[in-house]
Amino acid sequence: MIYTNSDGGARGNPGPGAIGVIVRQDGEILTKYSSKIGDNVTNNIAEYEGLIKALELASEITTDEVTCLLDSELVVKQLLGKYRVRNPRLLELFLKVQKIQEKFKKIIYKHVSRWDTYQIIVDELLNKELDKHGHTRYRK
Repeated sequence: MIYTNSDGGARGNPGPGAIGVIVRQDGEILTKYSSKIGDNVTNNIAEYEGLIKALELASEITTDEVTCLLDSELVVKQLLGKYRVRNPRLLELFLKVQKIQEKFKKIIYKHVSRWDTYQIIVDELLNKELDKHGHTRYRK
């Protein structure tokens, strides 16, 4: 089975945003990907963009079954039909995910802790991407 972990984040919310994605199988990371996605995005938009990229990368490996792991409870619950998608921009991205889903026989969406081992990796990928573009981290 193919697994994806994806994460998206924005510094400032909205602000500069990036995504981090890994695709893995049997504990082995097959693909790592990160990219800046814009200068004025929200965390939720970034989470959807990360998932979309994860599905695109997974579709290059399989059309069978994929399990997508995200730390965004909102995105997972929207995809599972537990929450409605009210924001027009998120609805656009939600529909894009629905279209990409057609490439697979089965997709499972799961919410995981941000402290999940693989989730930490994708979070580091997106933060390195933002650092690379000169977007300093906010200190709490």
